Amino acid sequence: MLYLVGLGLGDAKDITVKGLETVRRCHRVYLEAYTSILTVGKEALEEFYGKELILADRETVEQEADSILKEANVCDVAFLVVGDPFGATTHSDLILRAVKLGIPYEVIHNASIMNAVGCCGLQLYNFGETVSIVFWTDTWKPESFFDKIQRNRQNGMHTLCLLDIKVKEQSLENLMKGRKIYEPPRYMSVNQAAEQLLAIIQNRRLQGEAADMTENTICVGLARVGAADQKIVSGTLHQMSTVELGGPLHSLIVTGTMHPLELEMLKLFSVDSSSFENNAFQWTK
Repeated sequence: MLYLVGLGLGDAKDITVKGLETVRRCHRVYLEAYTSILTVGKEALEEFYGKELILADRETVEQEADSILKEANVCDVAFLVVGDPFGATTHSDLILRAVKLGIPYEVIHNASIMNAVGCCGLQLYNFGETVSIVFWTDTWKPESFFDKIQRNRQNGMHTLCLLDIKVKEQSLENLMKGRKIYEPPRYMSVNQAAEQLLAIIQNRRLQGEAADMTENTICVGLARVGAADQKIVSGTLHQMSTVELGGPLHSLIVTGTMHPLELEMLKLFSVDSSSFENNAFQWTK
C-alpha cells in the first residue's frame, strides 16, 4: 500500500493521529522536500515519529518514482507531504502511476495554506483562482499571474498568491556542463512579491493600460502560517514591499471586494489603520 500523508503546516505534532499511526507502521517513509517546508528539521520529525525518514527531492520523485512504487507493491510505504497531499500536482502524478501499476493507495489529509489563510479574517469562499508568483530573472519576467489577479478582482474575489521556492536548483552554467552543483535554497518573501507586482503596475501604466490593481490595493502578508511564530500584516501593496516578516514560508493575498466583517478583521493586523480609514470605499460594496 502507498500512503500519502499530510503533515500540516507547523511542526512535527501537526500530523493527524491517523497519519502518525500510519507512519509508524510503514516499512519505508519518504519525506517530500521541495514543494514546501516545515519550521522544524528532518531530525525533529524522526524523533517524534519514531521512524527514519528518506528525503525525497524533486529529482528523486520525478526520476525514481517507479522504484518508490515498486517498494509499495511489496510493503507499506508512506510519502509525507507538508500541508495536504493534494497541494501540489506532483502528488496526483504519483497516484496515477500507482493506479497504473495496480498498487492500492490511501490519502490522509491535513491542513494546508489553501484553507489556513482564513486566519487573517478573509472568508475562504470569497477567494478566486490561486496564483503562483515566480522569481524573475534578468531575461525572464512573466506577468501571467498578474492577469489572473486582475480577473479575480474584477469578479470581486480575493487572490491567494503562493510565493516561489527554489530548492536544489542548478545554475545555467552548471546545468549545461552537467555538474551536480546546486544553488543555495531561496524562498520568495512578501516584499519581493510586492515589488514585482508594483513593477508590473508601473510597466502597464507606461504602456497606457489602466490596471484595476494599484499601489493602494489592500493586501495581506502572511509568514509561517500554522507555526507558533506566524505573522500576519495587512496594508497597501506599497506597504507590503517594506514590511519585515522574517523567515519563510511567505504568502501574499490581494483582496477583492470585502465584506465589512472582513475589513474589521484585517484592521487587527494593519500596518497603518489610516490605510483602511482613508480608502475603505475602494474595497467594500
